[in-house]
Amino acid sequence: MQIKHSLVIPCFNEEGNVEIFFRAAKEAFKGYTDNYELIFVNDGSRDKTGEKLKKIFEENKDTKIKIINFSRNFGKESAMFAGLEASSGEYTTIIDADMQQRPEVAVQMGKILNEHPEYDMVAAFQEKRKDGALLSKVKTAFYSVINKVSEVNLIEDASDFRTMRRNVVETIISLTEYHRFSKGIFSWIGFNTCSIPYEVMERESGETKWSVRKLIKYALDGIMAYTDLPLKLPVYFGIGTGIFDVLLFLCLLIADLGFDKDCGLGFIACLVIFLFAILSVFLGIMGIYIGKIHTQVKSRPIYIAKEILTYEENT
Repeated sequence: MQIKHSLVIPCFNEEGNVEIFFRAAKEAFKGYTDNYELIFVNDGSRDKTGEKLKKIFEENKDTKIKIINFSRNFGKESAMFAGLEASSGEYTTIIDADMQQRPEVAVQMGKILNEHPEYDMVAAFQEKRKDGALLSKVKTAFYSVINKVSEVNLIEDASDFRTMRRNVVETIISLTEYHRFSKGIFSWIGFNTCSIPYEVMERESGETKWSVRKLIKYALDGIMAYTDLPLKLPVYFGIGTGIFDVLLFLCLLIADLGFDKDCGLGFIACLVIFLFAILSVFLGIMGIYIGKIHTQVKSRPIYIAKEILTYEENT
């Protein structure tokens, strides 16, 4: 019999949360379905997350649990991909282990798919941000930029917290790009999506894994994954610079500022330095794209599993 609902739970240094999450998930699924599975993906945690997960696995043989232990930290994107690959449910939900995203909302999303066959996916978005002022500004700027320059349209404040039908999951795991940006993938594949608000709860234990630096890197990865506009900018800049240079030359002639005069030389020197700085930025952008291509053509696996525990072997 096919599993009704799979929960994919990426974990990185969540030793204080995984047992709390497990109990909350079991409680939330009472009365909804007893035919579900919990897939914990231990993304190279450096604390006792792996030990806690193995304890849960060994002490709860009546619950369908899968544990995938990575050989090292590959990142949340890889953990989500591994969990989706291992899932077998009619519905599959990606949810964090820190209890900021509640299993009760996953049940709510499953019920929406039950009642509305026209939807293929239910995405949860934050009804109210609880980030600091700087993080909020970074996120707002990211959504503004990517929706203007990329080929996909992202719902602002929509997270990876979503529930998908089996056909959506199969489509996602068929896309084997190494540099993954799931928010973009969810939008790019299409399908009918229902968006619902949810309240982000406080973490039960530990600290957030996100920082402004990581968010900026994540944003750049997303922009570069879904637009080649940065590669086209040098062309536009070159045209603009050429026009500016002609106008500057004419202004210098009219103002009688020859190249032999100090003011003219200083102005030209500043302009040359500025242009070289801009050129370096564009070369750097192209270098990043080339680096991503270099990584992709190696065809390395998205993750490496050190150990996989499945409920079929736990009976």
